[in-house]
Amino acid sequence: MEFYPLQFEPILKERIWGGTKLKTYLNKPITSDITGESWEISTVQNDVSVIANGDFKGKSLNDLINQFPEAVLGTKVYEQFGKQFPLLFKYLDAREDLSIQLHPNDELAKKRHNSFGKTEMWYVMQADPNSRLIVGFKEKSSPEEYIQNLKNKTLLNILDTKKVQPGDVFMLDTGTIHAIGAGIVIAEIQQTSDITYRVYDFDRVDANGNTRELHIDLALEALNYDKIEAQRFYSKAENTSNEIVNCKYFTTNIIPLDGNIGINKNRESFTVYMCVDGSFQLTVNGKGYTYIKGDTVLIPATLTDFQLSGKASVLEIYIS
Repeated sequence: MEFYPLQFEPILKERIWGGTKLKTYLNKPITSDITGESWEISTVQNDVSVIANGDFKGKSLNDLINQFPEAVLGTKVYEQFGKQFPLLFKYLDAREDLSIQLHPNDELAKKRHNSFGKTEMWYVMQADPNSRLIVGFKEKSSPEEYIQNLKNKTLLNILDTKKVQPGDVFMLDTGTIHAIGAGIVIAEIQQTSDITYRVYDFDRVDANGNTRELHIDLALEALNYDKIEAQRFYSKAENTSNEIVNCKYFTTNIIPLDGNIGINKNRESFTVYMCVDGSFQLTVNGKGYTYIKGDTVLIPATLTDFQLSGKASVLEIYIS
């Protein structure tokens, strides 16, 4: 069987805070004016990605992994995770503020939900003027201070906000309280998990007048009350892989592409490319594949030598 770069049908999610930028900015086939997320590569239960191109078109990612685990995942990833795809890739459009929330670590998520935890990172693709993120506490806090501010609806007073611009990166370890602010489009890389503890939702109601569920008790034990520095700063040397994040769950590099580069891999891990600006061509085994801003592509681990060419900003993600 000859493998090739895989693209998937986007899994589109309506959200109370969603908008239309996934269509206008990233060319996603949304049909709703409140589409908040495009899940690009997912094996979350009931949201498993389906291959959109080539000989495997129509096959689910899980089926392909079950059939060819090492060829798709890589020797090291297969050894560590078995036939589970360990990451989830998304684009998000926040027309309004997201809820203030956090995610549990692996231990809590396993005990409570039989799930991975949810370590994640954000790459800001587009940001309206003065848009901001909420990331962590301004100063070291405590359960008592946190609960008091939550009761008084003054939680924002003790949370840290960051004005953002395209290219900004934030790494959110589990337990970090956070929210994406209005007017931002983000590329998100995270563990395969859909476990979120929502603690404050600005008293919003949906079209039927209902508020969304909060998880205040669950969040108490999961929260990290320390002051953290989540923003990551990185070099942007052209035509090379510049490391942004390197954690035990994933490594993310940025490739500011202007011309062409050769890529050589070692079969230990799959690689994912997210085109966050411009367009590029990937050439492997004599065939060329073209990607534009908003495209996401999975390179099976068995493909070890290929070239990238064009003018683009490309996120490169793998497990090291």
